[in-house]
Amino acid sequence: MPLPRMMLVVTGDDFGYCSRRNQGIVDCFQAGGISNVSLLVNASAAKEAAELAQRHNIPIGLHANLSEGVPVCPSLRQASTLVNPQGFFHGKMGVRHVLQRGQLSMEQVELELRAQVRLFQDLTGHLPYHMDGHQHVHILPEVREVFAQVLSDLRIPYTRVPVEPSVHSCTWLPPHLRSFYMQVEKDALDSIPVFRRYGIRWPDVYLGLSTMGQNMSIHNLKRALQRALAAGSSDNTSSTTSRPVDPIVTAELMVHPGYPSDPHEGGCGEGPDDFSCSVDRLHEVNVLRDPNLLAFYRQYRIQLCTFKDL
Repeated sequence: MPLPRMMLVVTGDDFGYCSRRNQGIVDCFQAGGISNVSLLVNASAAKEAAELAQRHNIPIGLHANLSEGVPVCPSLRQASTLVNPQGFFHGKMGVRHVLQRGQLSMEQVELELRAQVRLFQDLTGHLPYHMDGHQHVHILPEVREVFAQVLSDLRIPYTRVPVEPSVHSCTWLPPHLRSFYMQVEKDALDSIPVFRRYGIRWPDVYLGLSTMGQNMSIHNLKRALQRALAAGSSDNTSSTTSRPVDPIVTAELMVHPGYPSDPHEGGCGEGPDDFSCSVDRLHEVNVLRDPNLLAFYRQYRIQLCTFKDL
């Protein structure tokens, strides 16, 4: 049976983080390496990013942020459960610990999410067509219910469900990362019935946890995409016709391209983190726009697209 076609959304996360990240993402988009971006509206270069997206006609969604930097909603910047005594979000692991202790107000989470959508509209002139979570905060227990309600109310149709089958076989990942990714997968699986109840949609396949930074290579991307296509082939057969249909697998590949941040410039209020300053960002730019990868897309009938095309 022939492999199905794939509609692949390649999303550049953290658009707006800094000017160097913005430029790397734009260069990657123009080279055909990504097809979509996710904007951090509380980041230092968010306004510039929105202007670049408009200038270059880059499809753009919202990267909802509850973990890094400063809230958008003014009333939540002091004495709220979302921030520490210094007025910053609790961090990637900190927000999870506060939530586990039952100390995160879902009313305040909703206020901040709605404020970020409003700011996105102010910056871009339209609602986001998709909305996901920075550091996967949108799938956390309790948060996912509020997140789904906001998307449903505002008719934002698409989100991200980061369940990546290949993560289980990624023995090269350091133990702390593998443990975090396994927790992300559990939270994502638990989010599926919530998102379904609210009518939220997402692609068939998610990729990206196992191919971040130096773990991104043409070999690793090809392997992940071929597995997704093979799984789609076995799942998409017609019971009403004697010849195979031409099935389509939809997928999202999460990526973080960009030029390394200046240590003293960018971020969401506290300066850029080590991840953004590392050469991993440039490495992703170079892999994603490599002619060999783009040729692989053509060979395997993988069409880069945006959420609106799904």
